Amino acid sequence: MTESTDHTPDPVHAAARQAGRIVELLDILWEQARNDIPPPYVPVSQLRVMYIVESQDRIRMRALTRLLAAAPPSVCRLVDRLQALGFIERLPCPDNGREVMLSVTGAGREHLARIRICRDEVLVEALATMPFHKRAMLTEGLAGLQQALAETPMLLVGQHTRPAPKEHDAASA
Repeated sequence: MTESTDHTPDPVHAAARQAGRIVELLDILWEQARNDIPPPYVPVSQLRVMYIVESQDRIRMRALTRLLAAAPPSVCRLVDRLQALGFIERLPCPDNGREVMLSVTGAGREHLARIRICRDEVLVEALATMPFHKRAMLTEGLAGLQQALAETPMLLVGQHTRPAPKEHDAASA
């Protein structure tokens, strides 16, 4: 990456670029943690499903398909594999007999917890090397980013298209 594209004068773009780099490193940590725990080996695509189902317990299969932006048969196969491992269960939908809801089982929660513990050990070591004031700023900044992302329409279950850019964003693009 060249220096001119690496150091943008726009603080929003600079923060987005830095957050992207951190996400890439966290992806590597997640992958390493996943490989460091005892079997069964669960591919990243299935872990993504487990994470979504855990965070939105009793999510409808249709909503999960929209969130993943994937074809229903593909999502069904991912869920089938996780169900065969005992990590996800299908539940009848109370208001629609043709739909199913998904929930992470106790075994699935334990598997995710083992991955998170392994990953968090590395994060704790790295964070412990940071000065206190920088850790405090990071904590506050990450909480703000999490809130902003949680309110992003693309992450809401009913959305499956990118929102139109705001007028001032289009001029800077």
